[in-house]
Amino acid sequence: MFIHITGRANLILVMSYSGRNGYSRGGSRGGTFGSSPKPVEMGKEYEVEISEISNRGDGIARVQGFVIFVEGAKAGQKTNIRITSIGDRFAKAKVV
Repeated sequence: MFIHITGRANLILVMSYSGRNGYSRGGSRGGTFGSSPKPVEMGKEYEVEISEISNRGDGIARVQGFVIFVEGAKAGQKTNIRITSIGDRFAKAKVV
């Protein structure tokens, strides 16, 4: 956060939220993956159950606690997915 005060009547407040892809929430949220090895691999297929839907409408699955956003999946759906990208705290996948 950046605050600039130029006088009694002028106050400028600028707040910035990080996250190029809309998923970042900033700060530590208790995840243990960081730069450690991830339980998923790029291009590999996994059988998962979609536990919920994200704010952006993607399905959310987990493999050993690691979050995977699945494009076009629905809550409660059991499906096979293919990992399309892997980040420090989550991966993205598509239904196969």
